[in-house]
Amino acid sequence: MIDVDDARRAPGPDVPATLRLLVVEDDEGDWMLASEHLADSGLDARLTWARTLDEAALMLDVDCVLLDLGLPDASGLPALRRLLAAGAPPVIVLTGLADSTTGLAAVAAGAQDYLVKSDVDGERLARSVRYAIARRQLEHADRALYRSLVREQETTRLEQALLPRPAVNDRALELLVGYRAGRDGVLGGDFYDAVERLDGTVLAIVGDVCGHGPDEAALGATLRTAWRTLVLAGVPTDDLFGLLERVLEAERPRAEIFTTVAMVAVAPDRRSADLYLAGHPVPLVLGTPTTLASAARRGRALGIPVPGGWTPLHLDLPASWRLLLYTDGLMEATLADSTERIGKPGLLAVVDESLAAEALDPGGPDVVERVIEGVRTLHGGDLVDDAAVVVVGWRA
Repeated sequence: MIDVDDARRAPGPDVPATLRLLVVEDDEGDWMLASEHLADSGLDARLTWARTLDEAALMLDVDCVLLDLGLPDASGLPALRRLLAAGAPPVIVLTGLADSTTGLAAVAAGAQDYLVKSDVDGERLARSVRYAIARRQLEHADRALYRSLVREQETTRLEQALLPRPAVNDRALELLVGYRAGRDGVLGGDFYDAVERLDGTVLAIVGDVCGHGPDEAALGATLRTAWRTLVLAGVPTDDLFGLLERVLEAERPRAEIFTTVAMVAVAPDRRSADLYLAGHPVPLVLGTPTTLASAARRGRALGIPVPGGWTPLHLDLPASWRLLLYTDGLMEATLADSTERIGKPGLLAVVDESLAAEALDPGGPDVVERVIEGVRTLHGGDLVDDAAVVVVGWRA
């Protein structure tokens, strides 16, 4: 049961204690009557008076509008629609017409309530004002919740496109993947993937679309999907970057957007690999100590209009080996409470510490999780930039 006194005196949890009300009424007597009703109700309100709809349209920075449907410059439902189109807050229609059909039509058109002037007293008017404001706030909350759910669904779809399940059947090959979104939790353009060809060759890739936000995330998802499609279609490895660049140029929202990529193609016997670099940081060769792979064959980033292509660097691999591919969110993270970046030396140290911890606790987190968490610890919290990591390895 609604307590009338509570509705009259106590503001709801989201209703301002002092309300700003606009009364749109051309009759001075009715304006004074509405003012008296609100004063009698005990409602803490500051009233503003507008005699025409045009005047009211310039005075909508209020919490609620009391609107007469018979104005000199507008009447009936068109007046209500004009006011709502002008960005009005909650509107309560006040009219002398005791016509329930008109009242229902007004509510259907967007009014929060419909009151007949001859039937209104202070309590009823105050309650209607409070309820109108509360309902509008609930509508805003519902819309915000809906938008949040839609964004969550979009993020989930982007995650599935950016962070797929590797399509590798060789269970003897070690393949670990990891991703950490930046501080704001919004996916960026970092992506990874790994696919095994029919002949047993395994290709693994990490990429980073420059910039942050939904456009970059969507482009990263497109590039990742295009890369997997090209690999599964049997496109020669040497042609992948050129075709991927064509997809980038066709899909990027702005001409200045580019993408860096690192890719390894591991031979079917797992004793050699070809390393392709498109403006991307070189992978790490995990070991004691961990070292950087050679950057001797680094090519230009995709989407940069300068000469040059992508010649692979052939790697002869030992009986047991592990390569770590990553995006620059790991290196560019700063040390806590400073502007100094972790950089390559810091990342190498984190990796060596992670490998040592893995050796002591082989049943614990994998090396990818340890590396990401190690960088996060040095940074002192969530990373500013996204980070994608892939480890591919073979143990004799």
